[in-house]
Amino acid sequence: MAVFTENEMMQVVTENNSFTVTWKGEEILHHSPDAPFLFVGKGQENVKMFRGNFDIKDYVTERLALPFIQVRNESDSIKIDFASYPNGPSVVTVQLVQKENEVKLVFVKATENINRFWLRLKANKEENVYGCGEQLTHFNMRGKNFPLWTSEPGVGRNKSTYVTWQSDVTGMAGGDYYHTNYPQPTFVSSRKYYCHVETTAYADFDFRNDSFHELQIWEMPKEVVLEGANDFLGLLEKITDRFGRQPELPEWTYNGIWLGIQGGTEVVEEKLEKALAKGVKVGGVWCQDWQGIRMTSFGKRLMWNWQWNPEVYPNLDTKIHEWKEKGIRFLGYINPYVAVEGNLFATAKERGYLALNEENEVYLVDFGEFYCGVVDFTNPEATEWYKTVIQDNLIGFGLDGWMADFGEYLPTDVKLHSGEDPMEMHNAWPTMWAKVNYEAVEESGKLGEVVYFMRAGYTGIQKYNTLLWGGDQSVDFTLDDGLASVIPAALSAGMLGNGLHHSDIGGYTSLFGNKRNEELLLRWTELGAFTPVMRSHEGNRPYDCFQFDDTERSLDQLAKMTTVYTTLASYTKSLVKQNAEKGTPVQRPLFMHYENDEATYDIQYQYLYGKDLLVAPVYDEGVTTWDVYLPEDEWIHVWSGKEYAGGNITVEAPIGEPPVFYRKDSEWADLFGKLKEIK
Repeated sequence: MAVFTENEMMQVVTENNSFTVTWKGEEILHHSPDAPFLFVGKGQENVKMFRGNFDIKDYVTERLALPFIQVRNESDSIKIDFASYPNGPSVVTVQLVQKENEVKLVFVKATENINRFWLRLKANKEENVYGCGEQLTHFNMRGKNFPLWTSEPGVGRNKSTYVTWQSDVTGMAGGDYYHTNYPQPTFVSSRKYYCHVETTAYADFDFRNDSFHELQIWEMPKEVVLEGANDFLGLLEKITDRFGRQPELPEWTYNGIWLGIQGGTEVVEEKLEKALAKGVKVGGVWCQDWQGIRMTSFGKRLMWNWQWNPEVYPNLDTKIHEWKEKGIRFLGYINPYVAVEGNLFATAKERGYLALNEENEVYLVDFGEFYCGVVDFTNPEATEWYKTVIQDNLIGFGLDGWMADFGEYLPTDVKLHSGEDPMEMHNAWPTMWAKVNYEAVEESGKLGEVVYFMRAGYTGIQKYNTLLWGGDQSVDFTLDDGLASVIPAALSAGMLGNGLHHSDIGGYTSLFGNKRNEELLLRWTELGAFTPVMRSHEGNRPYDCFQFDDTERSLDQLAKMTTVYTTLASYTKSLVKQNAEKGTPVQRPLFMHYENDEATYDIQYQYLYGKDLLVAPVYDEGVTTWDVYLPEDEWIHVWSGKEYAGGNITVEAPIGEPPVFYRKDSEWADLFGKLKEIK
């Protein structure tokens, strides 16, 4: 028998027929002949893609338990051979390594042709689990399974709704609770450990069984990592030690909202002046159509040729610097695809920088009534070229930020320069795209001055993405795809080290009669004031959606909430600094600071903004009061000054006064007290 441990916390015990990993005295992994840890098999997938939406079916032809093991003690590790019967040949060999408070299972080899692996970890009925990337419907994932595949998140994301049904029948685009731009094969347990599977293959993490978690991976994983900490803050530090940390936001981002405006230079100037005259604090104008537009049945789309379009934005080359002198930065848009009509496509095609189809011709992706080539990031020359596109056409032109969109569309039948299997590269693509942006900015000497924001992600996105955003929510109050969904999105992503998160204020997707109204925009603006970045969006059909300057009331409320945001700037900066240094997210689940309060572990529509503010956004229509849960502490309601000791309460919540509370003994109490004076 072998026993090795560092500090009596994470312990590994191996015998000829079993091995066990315990954390704080409780089993988190156990293997024995009657309770195997590992299953293997064979399967044949059927993958259909339509405009970033994937229909994936699997036919498993074989599944085999590997209950019998042989343990081999080596100088610095233990090797375990898994077999299907006693003293049988090894089917899978795993190296078991422990370092500090971490246990790592390194998969060394497996029998040829096995392409399905199932791993079982011990669970208990009371345990909660979080993470798996950015999850928008469920923060606590217990009781559900989560396929992990980057894709469009789907419209509506609930199969019982009319909008989802319509989206499914018209374009395979309805989605379900688990669809997300940013999956990651990592979960965090309420038992204060995390489990990470190093793979880019399709995976499905199943948390439905009371006694075990079953993790399915469509390849032999490189390794499985288990690591624990004494508290959640320490656990986040360990997680971000592994995956990397987001850099701090540029100083100018705290000057106010980034107004999402489209339509050209004259329109931007008119709307900007209108907002400033009303007292709206503006840090930037975000003009995603700076390179031109096209109209489709979906709505207003962009011309995917990444350079200034002087016809749509005349004099932008001078205006961009005039705005900057006034403290207002200009932000644009780019993604990793090039439209067939553009000169960038022609250049990339001529130089062999685009992914190919089976006929060795350029693979064209249908993005909805227009076609684009895929810049092949497995080709080092193509990667370097695309970095120069960013450096010359965006940074060189004067942009201080942009939406680095998409990343989740890589088809599974492309031919890549490297020869790698696109089924395994699909999930890797968002991180590769993030790395292109990061290196383009870093090599320009602009890291810390320029910010880009992404929706797609996977393992490793933490280091390379300066800011995450929640994707394309519907312009409504629905839980699964509307205003409320961005709260669990921020919390789940934050549990894996993406602590800088924000959303499109007002949402994006307007389809099948779904139109943004004034109340939704105002409530979303309230939420945005208590996130690291405020940024609005006109939506895919601006003419169907209420806009920030449509009424005097909306402008007045925007002025108030942007003043709240800028008043909190020094506090927010301190949180962003913590995120950069320790991986502590800006928006935090309540249990992160109140871990002994069992009620906090299932709360997903409230959050702590740092340690000292509690935010409970209003996400229902037509209400003026709101129910809030406060952990036991001394809390002060921001707008009334009334004190609370904790528990379930109901507060007044008119528009402009979202339920926000601060800790009475906070060192920031004087700053928070100023918020109620803002009119």
